[in-house]
Amino acid sequence: MAETDRAPVVLGPGEGRHYDMGRISAVFKADGAETGGGYSVSEWWLEPHTAGPGTHSHPEDDVFYVLEGTMSVLVGDRWVDATRGAFVVMPGGVAHDFENRGDTRAGVLNLTHPGDFEQHMPGVVSWFAEHPAGRAGPA
Repeated sequence: MAETDRAPVVLGPGEGRHYDMGRISAVFKADGAETGGGYSVSEWWLEPHTAGPGTHSHPEDDVFYVLEGTMSVLVGDRWVDATRGAFVVMPGGVAHDFENRGDTRAGVLNLTHPGDFEQHMPGVVSWFAEHPAGRAGPA
């Protein structure tokens, strides 16, 4: 058995590091230190009719698994309504966005590869404080 200096991570429902962005919240389950920088795992929750961060891309891959509700996900140039249990892989460099166009709260489990995404969260929280999430809907 290989040895590691990383400790196992065991969290109960709702546990992790919480980030409040108004109508959007994130809970980080594991990130750089816990994964050796290999990946980041977080939950993202959007209240009904809430726009996401806006179209963006980054070098990391994003994997989304819908936990609850329906999350509308921009994949390149088309929107996909991903319902509970849906799975989306967004390769690094592909333009994407996500928002909740529905009448109930929606959440996704997000895996980012490589990891260390959480280091950006203070800036993301500050950005949403200055630019509150708007109302979701077709462009």
